[in-house]
Amino acid sequence: MSSEFDVLVIGGGPGGYVAAIRAAQLGFKVACCESNPYADPKGEPRLGGTCLNVGCIPSKALLHTSHLFEEAGHAFEAQGINVGTPKIDVAKMIARKAGIVDQLTGGIKGLFKKNKVTMLNGHGAFAGKGDAGWHVNVGESLVVAKQVIIATGSSPRHLPGVPVDNKIVCDNVGALELEAVPKRLAVIGAGVIGLEMGSVWRRLGAEVTVLEAMPDFLAAADQDVAKEALKVFTKQGLQLKLGVEIGEVKIGKKGVSIAYKDKDGAEQVLEADRLVVSVGRVPNTEGLNADAVELKITERGQIEVDDHCRTNLPGVWAVGDVVRGPMLAHKAMEEGVMVAEMIAGQSGHCNFDTVPWVIYTSPEIAWVGKTEQQLKAAGVTYKVGKIPFLANGRALGMGDPTGFVKMLADANTDRILGVHIIGANASELISEAVVAMEFAGCSEDLARICHAHPTLSEAVHEAALACDKRALHF
Repeated sequence: MSSEFDVLVIGGGPGGYVAAIRAAQLGFKVACCESNPYADPKGEPRLGGTCLNVGCIPSKALLHTSHLFEEAGHAFEAQGINVGTPKIDVAKMIARKAGIVDQLTGGIKGLFKKNKVTMLNGHGAFAGKGDAGWHVNVGESLVVAKQVIIATGSSPRHLPGVPVDNKIVCDNVGALELEAVPKRLAVIGAGVIGLEMGSVWRRLGAEVTVLEAMPDFLAAADQDVAKEALKVFTKQGLQLKLGVEIGEVKIGKKGVSIAYKDKDGAEQVLEADRLVVSVGRVPNTEGLNADAVELKITERGQIEVDDHCRTNLPGVWAVGDVVRGPMLAHKAMEEGVMVAEMIAGQSGHCNFDTVPWVIYTSPEIAWVGKTEQQLKAAGVTYKVGKIPFLANGRALGMGDPTGFVKMLADANTDRILGVHIIGANASELISEAVVAMEFAGCSEDLARICHAHPTLSEAVHEAALACDKRALHF
């Protein structure tokens, strides 16, 4: 049995399903194949990839629940609200999260039906090339496609000799499915996943210790943001151990023991009831049969592509976590749209300089563009506008004035080079900076725009004013 399509997308995660929908909108006959391990009542593959099933979406659901729990226990009283001691029903929290996942993954199937995208059950593996296009084995079927978009995503990186059962030792999947709040939770890796999952379970009552190999906290973030975040997270109760070297990990029936050397080289042992391993992710290229068609893969396991996501094979593209660049769902989506439009002969584009980063802790952390340390290293002359949320009426009214907005602009042209936010709703506020930078905006442009009062966005406005040393409220 064989089927012919204009475009075949291998993988139904954010990059894949968006590429499939956009290609269908452009008039192509499109199929998307998916075969993943995520549970489905009907045994069908679930669309949405890691993001919707065991990543971005479910983690935000748990972060929201745990945030409300902590607010009820520690912040309500200051506002005159007395609710007593809150209790968490973990099973109900997990069930709510699962319901959101079901709704969204099912929604993508509806979008496929609406846009006439054919969904195929099975993993795509190259079988060669013929006159009509690329031959790809999908399950028991042979698919022929003129264009192929690889969007197979990534998987969690595990530690050698430390088996993940997602019961005692968890990766991102198990960290979202704990049946009860552990008394002691250990996290290896202080990246986005480690900090977010550590925050969830700390708010719900766990004693959380995070072990990080790097000597600097959040090295990818602006130094001022990283310094503020370390101070705030420590005050909240996250125990952050930096510059450690992980040794032997012993796993028992009820817990885990982690031997490590601290930053001074002293031998330490951490006992925990559960362990979350969050030490990065690896591209999914296994099973593509890449060697058979001589698809180029880098030493890091990523598919080699150019700036427009073309591989070395004509008519074969790759997007998302499986290629260079940040492993972010929204970056994958932008690449998916770009590739679909390139296939249609349009001028698809993805500006990697304006891809925002977000960490959904409390306070949230978000940034776009260059950090101050990057500008210094490059010898760029710049000016800084920095405004604390303590000077913002809305933040004070919300009872959450932690953090600041920091804007970096070229000292000569005033063009915005980077914006860094730590504070409430940073994930939403960063979009204004993304828009401004995408259109080569200057700090003066944002400074001249009227912002509603009182809003958190006024802090962005004031930071723009501060670049010219004319902040009005600080």
